[in-house]
Amino acid sequence: MQLKPSAPVRRRVRPAVAALCLTACAATLAGCGSSDAKADGDSKGDKGGTVRVTDATGTKVSVPEDPERVVALSEMDLDSSLALGVEPVGLTAGRGQQGAPAYLAKEAKGIPVVGAVTGPDIEKVVRAEPDVILAGQLADKQVLAQLRKIAPTVVTIDKTKDWRTSLRLTGKVLGKDDKADGFLDDYRAKTEALKKDLGSHAGATVSVARYSAKGTAVMQQGVFISGVLGDLGFKRPGIQNRKGEGHSTPISDESLEKVDGDWLFIGTLSSNGPDADLFDKLTHKPAYQQLDAVREKHVTEIDGSKWTSLGGANAAVSVLADIRKAMVA
Repeated sequence: MQLKPSAPVRRRVRPAVAALCLTACAATLAGCGSSDAKADGDSKGDKGGTVRVTDATGTKVSVPEDPERVVALSEMDLDSSLALGVEPVGLTAGRGQQGAPAYLAKEAKGIPVVGAVTGPDIEKVVRAEPDVILAGQLADKQVLAQLRKIAPTVVTIDKTKDWRTSLRLTGKVLGKDDKADGFLDDYRAKTEALKKDLGSHAGATVSVARYSAKGTAVMQQGVFISGVLGDLGFKRPGIQNRKGEGHSTPISDESLEKVDGDWLFIGTLSSNGPDADLFDKLTHKPAYQQLDAVREKHVTEIDGSKWTSLGGANAAVSVLADIRKAMVA
């Protein structure tokens, strides 16, 4: 990895000794990311230059006051870090992506990939020499134990997967509390302005779906985009009013009417590769052409990596802009 000029120059860990680093970390950095039984709540550290935070699992973790080298192990962690003005030194590839989610590709250009949705590559995380690791919703205790031997590790996403809660926690970890509060204030202001400007479309029924080689899937409650739409006061059609069992719910072509609504936002995870022309193929199917939203020309093709994945702070603001463009005359 070629360090950017603004980054502090540090000794790089050669691949041949990466595995040894894990063992060495256990001895030299013991407890750097472990729970701190002495603290009853979050507090500033003393002259040691650390801050104690409580992560999304209730674990207390001592982190550097102003970490300079941050590894982001989820899309939301990458989004939160960038929203707070911190460029990570390692990121996890987005769902269906080779690198950062498409909507963050420009801001994240050049950041090394150190893992995938399925989990981090421990050796690559070691090479990144992080001061702190943002572990997203990682629940594998064995992997977390390995990461905590490398650097203080904070699980940033709780069971609600709410991006605002995660942003606030990440702000504490990165020493950017004020920026997190400012971002949330700005989001609320943009949300209220959009609700006012929607006019006759306020309270409309809005459907969100993702299309892939496996077919169509709708986004139900309990996921990122449903939270944003709820903030705007939109209704949702049919099963999209209920919480799904997974991140999205597949439906057959025969049941395509389930994606109908006053407005439909639909897209693929990637505009490149095997999914590039999938949406175009969908638009030629008779069942799709019969949807009310299609006949009313109330369909918007979206970036699925932004709307239908884990989401985050920048994603939320960008979604507001997409809705404004589509629904405000």
